[in-house]
Amino acid sequence: MYRNVLLKLSGEVLSGEGSKGFNLDALKYMAEEIKKISQHGLNIGMVVGAGNIFRGKELPGMTNSIADHIGMMGTVMNALFIKDYFEKSGIKTVVVSQIVNLPSVRSIHYDDIDLYFNSGYVVIFAGGTSNPFFTTDTAAALRSVEMKADILVKATKVDGIYDKDPKRFTDAVKYDTITYEEAISKNIKVMDTEAFAICQRYNMPIIVLDFFKKDNLLNAVMQNKVGTKVVPNRS
Repeated sequence: MYRNVLLKLSGEVLSGEGSKGFNLDALKYMAEEIKKISQHGLNIGMVVGAGNIFRGKELPGMTNSIADHIGMMGTVMNALFIKDYFEKSGIKTVVVSQIVNLPSVRSIHYDDIDLYFNSGYVVIFAGGTSNPFFTTDTAAALRSVEMKADILVKATKVDGIYDKDPKRFTDAVKYDTITYEEAISKNIKVMDTEAFAICQRYNMPIIVLDFFKKDNLLNAVMQNKVGTKVVPNRS
């Protein structure tokens, strides 16, 4: 069993695929899946995107840095929404970020993160990397290293990494394992190159899985075979 887990979720997990805003059924499902693993006493960190609120590419002509700042604020909104729902569902949760000064958001301090975990809190890292021009995938890679995670779980809507889009190509082949180098050289789009490079540098394994299949997250942290695992090498 992995004891320290960083879970990366897209904003679509909160709204449903292709939708905007918040879907309470989606929040209920997420809380149920998180409860399944929190009951094992794991240290759980989360990074969530903001695609359900804002995507800069949807507004052509917007300055990239401004679009990224808006997206970073969107991740804080999502984190607070999740925190409120989780707390009402019996999941102790704290939101940490470096980009806002709000009573309901704590600053990121390494010693405090350990204290939160030791007290049984799920820790949601909001605000991306705190800098524009980086994705929340890169933020997840950084936070996984900072919290000394055993595994970074990239929760998606497909059941792993394929050699091509399985929704467009019926002959797409799924990888059970793939190395960081292969993922980068093949330009695998499930995470950006910077995120893969950080994980490669710090030997942070990644599992890419279908979050919408019940118990997939539990099976992943229990080290059962699920999704695709990104590893340093194939030995």
